[in-house]
Amino acid sequence: MKFLHTMIRVTDPDATIRFFELLGLKETHRITSEKGRFTLIYLASEADIDPETGRGTAEVELTHNWDPEDYTGGRNFGHLAFQVDDIYETCQRLQDAGVTINRPPRDGHMAFVRTPDKISIELLQNGSLPPQEPWASMPNTGEW
Repeated sequence: MKFLHTMIRVTDPDATIRFFELLGLKETHRITSEKGRFTLIYLASEADIDPETGRGTAEVELTHNWDPEDYTGGRNFGHLAFQVDDIYETCQRLQDAGVTINRPPRDGHMAFVRTPDKISIELLQNGSLPPQEPWASMPNTGEW
């Protein structure tokens, strides 16, 4: 068995792609169905992109249904998790781009943010970093 991808439904593909680009993911390919009225956009981290095919070995699939739908309950999905090389730098870059850090990396190990469609994203430090301010004393914001 081989893991292929996780799919999330999105209402604004461009905003969601920008969000995931902040995390370091890149679009590997997309499929558009005029008849089905949807677009599938696949993203992967550089480390997961096969140099021969240009596709990810593990991907996030963004499904954009063209007809408006209300997506609620993003929390019942759970979350996507990504390992990062520097959780403080990653959170600062996201925050500088206007992303709310819902659960700051107070311990130098774990943080949570949410996509434009409120899907929870867990960020996990590769290895460990000592607690740092302002993160160590920053409170949680909203749901994560």
